[in-house]
Amino acid sequence: MPKLAIVGAGIMGANHGRVAGSIREFTVTAVCDNDVERAALMAKPHDALATSSLQEAIDAADCVVLATPSETHAEMGTRILKSGRDLLVEKPIATSISDARALIEAAEANNRVLMVGHVERFNPAVTELMRLVNEPVALEITRVGPFPTRLLADVVLDLMIHDIDLARAALGSEIVKVVSVGRAVRSDDIDLASALLTFENGVVANIIASRVSQTKIRRISLTQRENAVIADLLRQQVEVHRIEHSEFLSDGGARYRQSGLVEIPYLAQHGEPLMHELRHFATCVQERRTPLSSGADGLAALEVAISIRDQILAG
Repeated sequence: MPKLAIVGAGIMGANHGRVAGSIREFTVTAVCDNDVERAALMAKPHDALATSSLQEAIDAADCVVLATPSETHAEMGTRILKSGRDLLVEKPIATSISDARALIEAAEANNRVLMVGHVERFNPAVTELMRLVNEPVALEITRVGPFPTRLLADVVLDLMIHDIDLARAALGSEIVKVVSVGRAVRSDDIDLASALLTFENGVVANIIASRVSQTKIRRISLTQRENAVIADLLRQQVEVHRIEHSEFLSDGGARYRQSGLVEIPYLAQHGEPLMHELRHFATCVQERRTPLSSGADGLAALEVAISIRDQILAG
């Protein structure tokens, strides 16, 4: 069972600690944070080391979850990878392209697993949607919610980057054109963004992200040649919609009828996406696999997110 260090005892780090403590795949052996009291509080249920020293945390573990502010990912992440530890780094992989590439290069040079915490990849509704992809035509993704009490980044790097990653994964193609608009509403940064992405295979994806909505929605609508798949990521539900056409004879002659069918497939897995993400990381560590959300995937999503953000800021 791999020994896991969690670096960063904020909200996301605490979530990792809670979930890691509920599964058998890891033993949490260290929690690291500049605030040692907060690290100690999080470490206590695991009987783990609490420290403000990154090196002490590294020495106590086989692999690391890095849940510190994004601007620290490159420096701390490369140090972890060079020490011979596998790394799950929270999204975004970094705040610049050069920093993301540095992490990828460090993982390759030291033969380490580098996974990026695009947790929606492991949402059971997304897992089922990926299984149902067949001749996609268009994709719409909506991720909106109320204004948060804590701002980590603009809405593109904080929220939309999830859906850029999901769009790439679902469509199996690279993005060749980006058209985006957005605006600041309640902060000095981008609070609302809409991006139209054209993929190499011709599919078009429309992605909307907002943190100024009065409702919370996480929905994917995938239009295909034979059906449409709608995934509700909050409720973890999937629907497959089909239209049937038929002709029949009546006293007035031939008639045409169109009817809709809705299938609700049984989801093969259930539960918290973060649990599935950590279990996948454990499998990659133990079996030396490339993660579903690899460093290369994290870099590709970041490149598109930065392109969207720069277009919006340029006006």
